[in-house]
Amino acid sequence: MRRTQVRIALLALPALVGSVLMATAPAGAEPTAGSGRSQLEDPAQVRLVHIQMAGADMLDKVVAAGFDLEHGLKRVPNGIEGEAVVTAEQIAELEAMGVEILGDDEGFAWSNEADGGIQARRAQAVQLLSHEETVRIVRADWFTTKGQGFLYVEARTTAGQQTNPIVTMQLENDSGADTSFGFARTMSRFVDSGQYMFHRNLFKLDARPSQIRVTSSTGGVATGYVSNWLEDGAPPLTANPAYKWDFVDGYRTPQQLYSRAEEIARQYPDIAEIVYLPNKTNGYQRKAQATIGGTGQSAVVVSSAAWGHEGGNDITVEFVNRPEANLPLTVEVAGKAVRVLLAKDASGALASTAAQVATALRTQSQGLIDRAHPYRTNAGTGIVAATSGPVALTDFLNEKRAGAPEGEVPRGPATIPVLRIGKHRDGRNPGVLIQAQDHAREWVPATTSLESAERLVHNYKSDWETKKIVDNTDVFFILSNNPDGANYSFYNFASQRRNMTNHCADDNADPARRNSWGVDLNRNYRVGSGHDGYSGGSTSCVSDTYQGPEKLSEPESKNIIWLVEKYRNIKFMMSVHSNGGQLFWQPGAYIADGRITTPRPPLGDEAFYWQSAARILSQVKAHRQTVVTPENVGGSSDVLYSSAGNVREDLYHNYGIYAFGWEVGGSIYNPATGNWQGGSFQPAWVGNPELVSGHAETMEYANGIMEMFRVAADWGQDNKKPTSKLVPGGGKYSGPVDVRFETSEPATIYYTTDGSRPTLESPRYAATEFREPGQVFHVTETTTFKWFSVDSAGNIEQNYDPTNNDTRNNYRTATITVAK
Repeated sequence: MRRTQVRIALLALPALVGSVLMATAPAGAEPTAGSGRSQLEDPAQVRLVHIQMAGADMLDKVVAAGFDLEHGLKRVPNGIEGEAVVTAEQIAELEAMGVEILGDDEGFAWSNEADGGIQARRAQAVQLLSHEETVRIVRADWFTTKGQGFLYVEARTTAGQQTNPIVTMQLENDSGADTSFGFARTMSRFVDSGQYMFHRNLFKLDARPSQIRVTSSTGGVATGYVSNWLEDGAPPLTANPAYKWDFVDGYRTPQQLYSRAEEIARQYPDIAEIVYLPNKTNGYQRKAQATIGGTGQSAVVVSSAAWGHEGGNDITVEFVNRPEANLPLTVEVAGKAVRVLLAKDASGALASTAAQVATALRTQSQGLIDRAHPYRTNAGTGIVAATSGPVALTDFLNEKRAGAPEGEVPRGPATIPVLRIGKHRDGRNPGVLIQAQDHAREWVPATTSLESAERLVHNYKSDWETKKIVDNTDVFFILSNNPDGANYSFYNFASQRRNMTNHCADDNADPARRNSWGVDLNRNYRVGSGHDGYSGGSTSCVSDTYQGPEKLSEPESKNIIWLVEKYRNIKFMMSVHSNGGQLFWQPGAYIADGRITTPRPPLGDEAFYWQSAARILSQVKAHRQTVVTPENVGGSSDVLYSSAGNVREDLYHNYGIYAFGWEVGGSIYNPATGNWQGGSFQPAWVGNPELVSGHAETMEYANGIMEMFRVAADWGQDNKKPTSKLVPGGGKYSGPVDVRFETSEPATIYYTTDGSRPTLESPRYAATEFREPGQVFHVTETTTFKWFSVDSAGNIEQNYDPTNNDTRNNYRTATITVAK
């Protein structure tokens, strides 16, 4: 039986989610008369269901069908679980797609009880493993929250893909230094898109363990030390009694956010200014519409040529039955009144089909009617009946949702302001882009970002740490990147996710679909796009992950590219979302067949992401003990699902920007119940301060954004060169030996083993597998390693110049001599 001793510190450095999501009319529900609301919002017709999908492929199909399952998802051993608010008809639709509807007490939950592990179940004798058949501990993390301790463990076996029989793993832990292993439990095996990922567990413990032991049913064993996840008691900036914070007192509409950004620039001109993005949004506006004649073959959908607020709402359409026989179909227009004089046959019966009426409206309405067509996929063969009078067209934007902020919503295209804060806004300092509210219904990211901006300007002259941030970084705040959709969420349909652009053809262009129009801005970018076959972006214009008709089709996404190309000093980016409780980076997308991800960051970049995440999340925890658990941190496609065409991939791969995605909110441990309690997109602003509330989330995650600024400032001033070594190092060995590289800080190592000089084109030292530390080389014959390391700030070990083939050659070298 092979045993390995592993030090658990991911990359040499140092949740459960369960939120309720409102769906956005996946089946194209009809509007309730006079209300502008979809039937799906009627509580008498819907209920919350807990569902399980087999994996990313099924998730894509469910989302493409229009079901809103983008957030509040949880990766479980055999797929993905989520929640949705649906009608009875939609439950049947989900079941027909293969989705399992779970009962109230069903679904995956971590077990807190030891179950004896796999020993009692394993009938076969333990076999010796070859070198390739190993058990590796990916990470073992200890953290506390609300007075409760937790141990999180990930481990992997090279036999994990095996299914006959399925390889099981047993986890044991001690109770501190010099205590024995015990508490055996079976680890959960996680699979995604048919590919084995890892085994893992999260469970409560009252005492911090020192070591763990993982045993495979095939006989492999690995032991490793437990590391601390996040810092306990890390003092936030807000711990300073003189520090000013808690500026935001409620949710803000885009108009309020933009107005405050411009006011800040006026109040603090020495450190702040406004940059206006060049591409106006498509606008908080809709064409005025009506569906006349029900939904059958006789129905006609009518849309105005003018926007509703520019005259479309003044149009009426009337279908008129005249008393005579043998009459042609014709259209009369008087001002904004359109009268369709229906055809009559020889017997005096009405004779105009829906298709014919639609054509007449398009061609004879004197430009008032832009689109007219049969309802959805109907051929329009039914005979149109006369209306009881004129039917008024409306853009459905006139109502104000109860509880929404006062004030008229500006119609038409919007110009998005960027609030730029920094003492030196000339490109000398590293830029940090904070982008909030790509998704309209996510209100907390906007308040979190505004709170961070307020802290910078209010504390610049009185707090030394804030002064260092403002003096040494160049911060760009986009407080709402989706103002059209956000206004629609505030004033019309709270669950709106996308922008308001209607790219739908006639089969999805009727007003009952209006809550399902728009582009998911975070699926509209160029790397790992759904247009290139990656999962997580939909081609359906009524899907909540609709990727748009082409890459960068939307002005909002074009603006981001314009910004990072104009301001090349932007080196960090945080796309702030809610409410999953995750912090992630690349890879963010994969091709489902084979689970082929976009390129993974080099090991050094991955290490820098993890180091930065630990700093950021420790500051979140410092506010009220909220812990984003290790299972929810890392490459987004690894910890959650594939999101094709997301902004993070574009900025990292095309511009070298360290691009984070942040799902604020998520689950919080509730000591009263002993369970993790989920959040929501728009939690009550003032709620239980220890659990879910918009105010508490705003404050704690603003702590995290402030720490990101400090990460960027430290990065910009980093001129310390990394060091690295080969472990166990050069020398003579009596037989094959395992060696690996270690670095003093996050750094990428370029190496050769063929005697050549290492360059930036040489192989990069890689992770053993995703989420794991660096690979181990099994050296079987005498080999010379030549290498150098480069840290995240670009400092090169020993001042080595890999681009200049001179005689210095001050790279690192070590020879492993293996006796024959």
